[in-house]
Amino acid sequence: MTRRRILGIDPGSRSTGYGILDLSGSNLSPVGWGVISCPPKDSFPDRLFRIHEELTRVLRRYRPEEASVEKVFLAKNAASALKLGQARGAAIAACRAEGVPVYEYSAREIKLSATGFGAAPKEQVGEMVCRLLGIRETIPPDASDALAIAFCRAVTRVPSV
Repeated sequence: MTRRRILGIDPGSRSTGYGILDLSGSNLSPVGWGVISCPPKDSFPDRLFRIHEELTRVLRRYRPEEASVEKVFLAKNAASALKLGQARGAAIAACRAEGVPVYEYSAREIKLSATGFGAAPKEQVGEMVCRLLGIRETIPPDASDALAIAFCRAVTRVPSV
């Protein structure tokens, strides 16, 4: 049975979560997760560079075959939306530089895949994805969000030919 390794990324300009899952047939196994923290004192360009560099390390360590991120959404605060978009761009560029294809999912699709309810609260999504993956420890919210994004890719992906 062929294994596919999927990286989920929850980008943010101050912290970027990542989660890695292995998909083998219909079996999903968590491989790793974490958060890339960017010190607030760092300049914004330095934070983007850190996201790119740290994700590159994650990509080289875990060697995923594909990655998934949340689609851009409209925010009330334009400055925050722009920063999020730039952090997302740094993450996507790191994946593509390592030859990893990137797939995008809406927040509704991610919530629906984990909970069966597209408007589920963030906390419920994190709890459910950890339960579905058999993770018993408490993990940071950004990492559980990233695992939920990887989970969405795993359960909605079109099989490879």
